[in-house]
Amino acid sequence: MKIYLAGPDIFRPDVDDWIANARELCRQHGFEALTPFDHGETEPRKILNGNLELIRKAQIVVANLNPFRGFEPDSGTAWEIGFALALGKPVVAYLADVRPLAEKLSAATAVSGPSAPQPRDPNGFLIEDFGLPVNLMLAVPCRIVAGGLAEALAVVDGLPSLSRPVE
Repeated sequence: MKIYLAGPDIFRPDVDDWIANARELCRQHGFEALTPFDHGETEPRKILNGNLELIRKAQIVVANLNPFRGFEPDSGTAWEIGFALALGKPVVAYLADVRPLAEKLSAATAVSGPSAPQPRDPNGFLIEDFGLPVNLMLAVPCRIVAGGLAEALAVVDGLPSLSRPVE
């Protein structure tokens, strides 16, 4: 089974090591990892088209939704998740911190207190409080896993609709 690995990990300073480790971890589970580096493109439109083709080839997307460049998941990863879902592909996403979004953001940035009926960010925008670890548009359609890639792959192993034939 081919798994597209979505996430901001491609921006890591140790990206080559991360990819090698991710591929090996996927291989140990019997999966083939597809990463955004696999197409070798370096121009924006070609990168986009290459990533879309890799998502089309994959049976599932495993996505890193940990905060990136702020408090929210990587916007490119969120877009790839939406594309995969539009194609009918399942998405398993992982987070190191699965506390509710309102709790995480209230602790970090929100203006709160007895006079604030609902948590708000410093710009006055409401912080959604559905008890979900990320925005509902990601949390509801994705299978959210606490931990990292290893924990997400363990969940993929157990998904009945993705069972592989016994060899």
